[in-house]
Amino acid sequence: METYSNYPVLEINLDGIYHNAKAVVDMCREKSIQVTGVVKGTDSYENSYAQIAAQMLHAGCTSIGDSRINTIKRMRQEKIDAPIFLIRVPMACELKDVITYTDISLNSEIATIKALNQIAYQQNKNHKVILMMDLGDLREGYIQEEELIKDALFIENQLKDITLYGVGTNLGCFGSIKPNNTNLSTLVSIADKISAAIGRKLDIVSGGATSTLPLVLDGTIPKGINHLRVGEGIVNARDLQDIWGLKLPMLRRDNYMIKAQVVEIKEKPSYPIGEIFVDAFGNTPEYFDKGIRKRALIALGKRDVGDIFSVLPKLKGATVEGGSSDHLILDVTDCESEISLGDIIPFEACYGAMIHATYSSSVTKQYISV
Repeated sequence: METYSNYPVLEINLDGIYHNAKAVVDMCREKSIQVTGVVKGTDSYENSYAQIAAQMLHAGCTSIGDSRINTIKRMRQEKIDAPIFLIRVPMACELKDVITYTDISLNSEIATIKALNQIAYQQNKNHKVILMMDLGDLREGYIQEEELIKDALFIENQLKDITLYGVGTNLGCFGSIKPNNTNLSTLVSIADKISAAIGRKLDIVSGGATSTLPLVLDGTIPKGINHLRVGEGIVNARDLQDIWGLKLPMLRRDNYMIKAQVVEIKEKPSYPIGEIFVDAFGNTPEYFDKGIRKRALIALGKRDVGDIFSVLPKLKGATVEGGSSDHLILDVTDCESEISLGDIIPFEACYGAMIHATYSSSVTKQYISV
């Protein structure tokens, strides 16, 4: 195991990201679907997402997606010149930068699109927009199909510096709505109506994100969906297997590995002693009395990874018992190997842990190629 001078360390496996991106691109290409590689939360601001984006583009992603203008600026500074999607609906305060640094944005408010048109004219640019349809997840998007079609016709006929690029949707985020053939067929139908009304075929019908990939794999994705925005399914590749139960041996799940140091080893009761009230975050976790257990205290906490259970120990027999702001408690009673003070424990990072760790100034980021 490679050693570092400071811990915790987040190892980012660039070869693994390329491998997964190529696998996802290839499976989508068979259905005539192009992939935007979503890089949000995959690296620190200082590093930008340039290294991650480069791997995705090399693997065949046709564009890059991100939700924050400051990191999009950093990618442009690092010479990422591929098309970039702004995948969060633009804020009024960032519209100039949207036109300057991005090629395409997801939108749901005609007033915002009119403002983008004015700024695009001032900058002598053309900007592409994708109108978002809310198919039940209740995050961004038009809820009424007629309003979306009306605005699409207005953009096509009245806004000279905005290109109506397509329509899209988001599912499985706020409302936990599962993408399926029925709801995505609604999006295709809307796209067809707009295409007929404007006399040309829309370029993009964007059917969602990683949660739509199961429909690609089982062949039930509606014909007409020609674009997906994929992040977690490339960089972590855990949701499809852990949540959806899909067997995807071709995808690597260890591209983000957190390594942290043991600062205490002691045998202690497994059930707290005294009157249980609330923890440091105002919650009352559920505790189970398993008797005296050998526990390793790890210098890694919620400040670094968010949900402490979103890191998975690679140490056979070890289980995460919980944690606080700066500590993780690891039960090592049943470990096959002896754990000592100062040992480095590796953890696989799930999507939430990855996002927190990349933004934590206390976590060192290290690229590897394995």
